Amino acid sequence: MPGKIRQYFKDKKEDVQDYTGGSGVIGKFILALLVVYLLITIVLGIIWSSEPDSFSVREHTRTLASEMNREPVAGFATTATMIRLAETLLDKPGGYISNDIFPPGLWMDNMPNWEYGVLVQLRDLSRSLRKDISRSQSQSAEDPDLIIAEPQLHFDSESWAIPSTENEYRRGINALKRYLNRLSDPEQSNAQFFARADNLNNWLADLETRLGSLSRTLSESVGKASVSESMSNTDENDPLSEAVSGEDVKTDWTKIDDVFYEARGTAWALLHIFRAMEVDFRKVLQDKNAMASVQQIIIELEGTQESMWSPVILNGSGFGLLANHSLTMAAYLSRANAAISDMRDLLSRG
Repeated sequence: MPGKIRQYFKDKKEDVQDYTGGSGVIGKFILALLVVYLLITIVLGIIWSSEPDSFSVREHTRTLASEMNREPVAGFATTATMIRLAETLLDKPGGYISNDIFPPGLWMDNMPNWEYGVLVQLRDLSRSLRKDISRSQSQSAEDPDLIIAEPQLHFDSESWAIPSTENEYRRGINALKRYLNRLSDPEQSNAQFFARADNLNNWLADLETRLGSLSRTLSESVGKASVSESMSNTDENDPLSEAVSGEDVKTDWTKIDDVFYEARGTAWALLHIFRAMEVDFRKVLQDKNAMASVQQIIIELEGTQESMWSPVILNGSGFGLLANHSLTMAAYLSRANAAISDMRDLLSRG
């Protein structure tokens, strides 16, 4: 058996030499280049996998307002934060990775899922900004720059070229910058930001369903019974009959880290968005006694950004020996979602 193993590796070595042109200088040079290239891509992959740090929304708002020589009017913090989040997607180490067709971006999956989580929140907020927040009533005209920004951020997230995703998102970012410039310019009155309870409530309604779905998918890392199948197996004519549970729904083990990092990117974006909302909607939040709910949401979202000490996403059973990172993330998002539900109830009251 040892002889067969040695012969196997000897044959493989000869195959490599034949492929690279023998044992000459050219062959060794090509092989060395391949090894160096692989080492470089591995190092870059590790660097590019680092998630961006959180930033202070208030400090960023003050700095940007000072640079623009403008007052931070209502809507300034939210718009400036949207721009910062979108630029982070494109300018972080490695740039935008989701559409890469060469290593190491081609091999990476955690960071693209993180990017997608951030992108979904930018898309939802840009739609709410165009549809509700920037308009006084249903018959009001839409803002010309938000008409551009919203569809640009909805462009295909995996387009490599002709056109590239990065270029299309840049157009959306530039449109948001023009909107911010007009919004903060006292000499212009054609850009509006209505920090009203109904506008905020509409956005929260969409967010509530997003987080609910994400929490459910995270919890399915250990398998969850299908409610729809259980209901279909219930005898309607016999209220005392036991419902026959259907098959458990469980996230495929190859997708567990994808779902986790999408949730982590979602929470990272929402953490900054809620901090911005706390600034721009401060008056209405105080009037509706909803400030405590916002603080609770921020606390839960901060918990999702704790440092990851494990090199892999662990998927232990609920009360087993190993941790289950998906269930931990689901717990944070579920508590944040509960606080959002309470906040919506407060905002809807007269």
